[in-house]
Amino acid sequence: MNKFYQYFYQDIAIDLGTANSLVYVRGKGIVINEPSVVALNEKTGQILTIGQEAKKMVGRTPSYIVASRPLIKGVVSDFEITEQMLRYFIQKARGKDWFPHFWPRVIIGIPSGITEVEEKAVRDAARSAGAYQVFLVDEPVASAIGAKMPIQEATGNLIVDIGGGTAEVAVISLGGIVSKISLKTAGDRLNQDIIDYVLEEYKLIIGEQTAERAKIRIGSAMLPSQNEEMPIRGRNIVNGLPEEVIITSKDVHQAIKKSVTEIINAVKDTIEATPPELLADIMTDGICLSGGGAFLKGLDQLIMQEVKMPAKVIEDPLTAMVRGAGAILEALDDLKGVLIEERDIEPPK
Repeated sequence: MNKFYQYFYQDIAIDLGTANSLVYVRGKGIVINEPSVVALNEKTGQILTIGQEAKKMVGRTPSYIVASRPLIKGVVSDFEITEQMLRYFIQKARGKDWFPHFWPRVIIGIPSGITEVEEKAVRDAARSAGAYQVFLVDEPVASAIGAKMPIQEATGNLIVDIGGGTAEVAVISLGGIVSKISLKTAGDRLNQDIIDYVLEEYKLIIGEQTAERAKIRIGSAMLPSQNEEMPIRGRNIVNGLPEEVIITSKDVHQAIKKSVTEIINAVKDTIEATPPELLADIMTDGICLSGGGAFLKGLDQLIMQEVKMPAKVIEDPLTAMVRGAGAILEALDDLKGVLIEERDIEPPK
């Protein structure tokens, strides 16, 4: 019967990220890649727009219109808004080519360090958004599958998945996580580091999008050999007037250095907790970097320098997690063992 119904289900995989959300439809591939931002009119409670259009409103709206992210550091911070965002993504992914009486089965990637209560919030939000069945998978596991790492074999696979809200470091073997560390230090933290540095050094208040552009254009995990420059604009805190200053790649490196070191230390600590036999495999096959944070210049080189193991950025790291979740959908019977089992949560006494 399940094989019969699979022709009518529109199975969907969602990378519900703090910064961006991607949606994969079985048989079609990735159909949505949009920011995880919702614009809300607080006077009426009405959602104005979701995704790319909402991100354009960040820092540019009147006081009663709030453009915000319903997920903070990889977990649901606003259940109702998350539900609305999921409903938007599910309906947009399904389009008109679906059978109205068959609701979708949905698989969602979640940070490996979240609590059972936070897991339940994701499941409940997806069900409320119209999912027939909800499956959860650890983000590093899905990313490793997306990177085509042989995680089902008895070999060690080390993946560093750096998103907007969390950085996940995990060693995977036989379809399960052997050792892991989940950090709240990730892309958003690096942006905040740049904001704080510019405020301290240049007495200039800049926005998150400006900081992100600086990180992408001239940011580097290692001390850059060439000192690139970039103009940024903001408000001077001394006189309150708009001002433009020139920051350098060395400025950005100095700003994010502490947070990058935290990620490197998490890799080292995960390696220390890994059985020696699996480490031998990792020394041969290397460390894989995925997620948007993998684009940070020099990060793979710094990891190689610090842990004495090869490291590489996988192909298309930004979509690895949703591609891995999609691969699970395409072979659900064979890969269902990597999914997180739903657990009953006892109400507080």
